[in-house]
Amino acid sequence: MAGITFTEGSGLQDSIFGKSQAPIRMFLEKRGEAFEQQSMLKELFNMESSNKWAEKMGTMTAMEGFQPVGENGTYPLDSMQEGFDKTLEHMTWKDSFSMSQEIVEDAKLMDLRKRPAQFIAGYYRTREKFGAALYGAAITGKTSVSFHGRTFDAKGADGKALFDKAHPSALERNKGTQSNQFADAFSNDALGAMETAMQDFRGDNGEILDVAPDTILIPNNYKLKKDVFAAIGADKDPTTSNNGFNYQYGRWSVIIWPYLNQFITADTSPWVLLDSRYNEQYGGAMWFDRVQLNVRSEIDPGNDANVWKGRARFTAGFNDWRFAAVGGVSGGTQLISG
Repeated sequence: MAGITFTEGSGLQDSIFGKSQAPIRMFLEKRGEAFEQQSMLKELFNMESSNKWAEKMGTMTAMEGFQPVGENGTYPLDSMQEGFDKTLEHMTWKDSFSMSQEIVEDAKLMDLRKRPAQFIAGYYRTREKFGAALYGAAITGKTSVSFHGRTFDAKGADGKALFDKAHPSALERNKGTQSNQFADAFSNDALGAMETAMQDFRGDNGEILDVAPDTILIPNNYKLKKDVFAAIGADKDPTTSNNGFNYQYGRWSVIIWPYLNQFITADTSPWVLLDSRYNEQYGGAMWFDRVQLNVRSEIDPGNDANVWKGRARFTAGFNDWRFAAVGGVSGGTQLISG
């Protein structure tokens, strides 16, 4: 079921619009369910509900682990430290449409269907585009994104762009930096090299995190689609004719996201690897729904039109950068020399 709440203003059932209310509600629910099933957001973000005005996110260092203590040894006290943190404030989102009395009087069925369809499509398309705008900003190395006139934070908790060559450690004793921004265009070798780089991502105290990317995200780009499926779609090595085994075969989920295209640099072919398990467990990309879509139907006293108003509150952003890496971007670290 789509999480839509409906309310009606007084006098609607006794008006000319009364009989149209239930069919429109049912139509909005069915279209909402269809959009939710097709949405890529649940594959790319942790979808959480919220009951606060804002959500604070953060990272934690790993524990040191079990220590050898010998016979009858005391228990060492292990601990974790707080890493970087950030706060996401919820944004209110609104839209509305109206239907005149004449539409109902003249039985203009096309308008009775088309306007609610555009309304509900607009809500779910806005959510999809907002998520794509955040990822697009990250891919292009930006720390914020302008969306419908508002500026939204696209940084990770460490204050860097989600994809950056110099992610710092939260602990002062660890002075080194790490990169999850790479220049290599997609290829079978680049896929293996980026996967290996992600498997070596370290926590703030230098520990291996067992990052295991399992998802490839690309824009709607015919050459990228061809290259990706050539690399992972056959059990034989695509770069040789000796029937060598292709170890990339059957290991990846692929997300082709057309919404991403408008938020990346034209004529570029970026590609992203994600670890869905790490994202879920440690909160890499987070989406918080504070108020699900609430739709209110009422009569406008000025012109007697039936006005449908929609309101929701949600926000999204990035926390721990280690769940993802990008390739094919200018200025990134080179994985494969020569």
